Amino acid sequence: MKLLLMLRDPFYEANPGLMETLTEFGEVRTLYTDEGIDKETLKKEVKDVDIILVAVVKIDKEIIDAAPKLKYVLKYGAGYDNIDVSYANQKGIRVTNAPGVNAQSAADHGFGLLLSAAREIPRKDKEMKNRQWELTMGFEIHNKKLGIIGFGAIGQALAKRAKGFDMETIVYGNYQNHAAAEALNAVFVEREYLFREADFIMVATSLSDRTRHLINKETLSWMKPTAILVNISRGPLVNEEELIEALRNRQIKGAALDVFEQEPVTNELPLLENVIATPHVGGATYESVARIGEVSVSNIRKFLKGEELDFEVH
Repeated sequence: MKLLLMLRDPFYEANPGLMETLTEFGEVRTLYTDEGIDKETLKKEVKDVDIILVAVVKIDKEIIDAAPKLKYVLKYGAGYDNIDVSYANQKGIRVTNAPGVNAQSAADHGFGLLLSAAREIPRKDKEMKNRQWELTMGFEIHNKKLGIIGFGAIGQALAKRAKGFDMETIVYGNYQNHAAAEALNAVFVEREYLFREADFIMVATSLSDRTRHLINKETLSWMKPTAILVNISRGPLVNEEELIEALRNRQIKGAALDVFEQEPVTNELPLLENVIATPHVGGATYESVARIGEVSVSNIRKFLKGEELDFEVH
C-alpha cells in the first residue's frame, strides 16, 4: 500500500507523529506544496499511489486519471472543493473529509480578523515598528450587528463568540439549524437583509456553483459604508475584481481575508490599505491539525478493514 501526503508545509512539523503512524499502513511519501507544484510533476507523483491525503492541492480529473491505482482520497480538512468528488466516485475512488474538526480554530481566526479590522491593529503595529505614535479611531464590536453567511460548524462557532460580545447575530444560508440558532441568539434572515443591516459580515459557507461569487458588485452595493467583510471560507465565494473596486472607492470600510480566488494570491487585493490579509491559515493550529490527523488515521484503518468510513462525501 502506497500513501502520498500533500499537506501544507507546517502541518508536517505540527503533527510529527502522523508520519510514524501512517507507516503502519505501508510506504509513505510526502510532497511539500506551499510553493506550488506543477501538474506534470504531480501526475508523476500519483501514478503508483493507493491513498492520497491532501490539503489544498487540486485533485481533478486529470490527476485522477494519472493515478490508476488510486482507491481513496482523504481531505485533510473540511472543504473538499479542490477534489473532483463526482469523477472520483465514478472511478470507484472513495473520498472523505473531516468536517467541523477545525471549526474552533477557524472561528478564533475569524474573530481575530474582525477585531483587527475594527481597531486597525495591523496598521498600528506597523506604525509602532516604524517608531510612529499616532492616534487612530476604531469601532467597537460590542452590541454591533454581525451577519454570518453559513451556519454549519464554523458559523455556529462564530455565533457563540459573538454572543460573548453581546452582538446581535443574523444568519443567512441553506442549512438552517433553528435549535442551534435559538441557543446562540441568532436569527435567520434573507440575504439582502443581512447585507444591508450587518455592521460586520463573516463568510463561513461552503463553495458550490450556487455560492460562487456570492460577494459581488450587487451584494457589496447593499452593504453599509462602515461595514467590514471577513472571509474565512473559500476565496471564490468573492468576486475579487468587484471587491477591489468597492474597496478602492471606499464603498465599504474594509475587508479581512484569509482566503483568495487564486492561492498563493498574486493580485493587488492584499496590498490595499483597507485590507487585512492572511495566507489561508484559519484552520492551522496545532490542535486542529492533530484532530484532523486522528480522523484521517481512523478512516484509513477502517478503509483497509472494509469498514464504513466516517464523513464520506459523494
